[in-house]
Amino acid sequence: MRTFEKTKYFIIDMDGTFYLGDNMIPGSDEFIKRVKETGRDFCFFTNNSSNSVRLCCDRLKKIGFPVPDEKVVLSSDVAVDYINRNYCGKKVYLLGNKNLYDCFINGGINLCDEDPDVVVLGFDTDLTYERINKACNYIARGAVYIATHPDVNCPTKDGFMPDTGAMIELFAASTGKRPIIVGKPMLHTVEYIAKLLDCNADELAFVGDRLETDIRIGFDNGIPTALVLSGVTDEKMLEQSHIKPTVTAKDLCSLSQYL
Repeated sequence: MRTFEKTKYFIIDMDGTFYLGDNMIPGSDEFIKRVKETGRDFCFFTNNSSNSVRLCCDRLKKIGFPVPDEKVVLSSDVAVDYINRNYCGKKVYLLGNKNLYDCFINGGINLCDEDPDVVVLGFDTDLTYERINKACNYIARGAVYIATHPDVNCPTKDGFMPDTGAMIELFAASTGKRPIIVGKPMLHTVEYIAKLLDCNADELAFVGDRLETDIRIGFDNGIPTALVLSGVTDEKMLEQSHIKPTVTAKDLCSLSQYL
């Protein structure tokens, strides 16, 4: 059986996989074209919960690859779905920027500033010490603790900035507790995407440049994966990791040979 014979949808990471900075990685659009030619489809998925669907679509349009909103999914969406299914109506204290707040409000989440049932840690680029302190106390007192994703650093044009995963370690040092994580590489994301696309989990394939998220989500859940070496992971890192992709390619364009 060919690697992606059962695949109906390729779930593609964005930064480091489809584009770098403000430029499309050469041939990325050709991969999508080839996916379509083989009768399959795709959607983009990013763990970055400081983004919004609109911002992602605007960036894709700017680099010459416009897509409709439904082609972009964020860990924020998975978090909203998870809370609505498991803690519907509960009071939620959210650490996140305006984009994440808007996503939660539009999803019907009951946000609050005091005495929450649930604390959600997102990629909060406006985080203050006061809010860190309040969240840690709520968690220590027994609030359900959820994080949108585990990425330690977020790439920037100047290098990187600490991401939600780094804050998870800070909170763990303070409270001794770790969150329920809902974004890649967790099963919650697999279940959400499969339901969204109306397919079985084994009809998905995850594509990306990060072993610990993009590849681990398939590695842990029996789903095909493709690692591209156009972003953070190089051959040495791959060799040293126990997390192995189904296939490895230089970039999306080179991945076309497996379709």
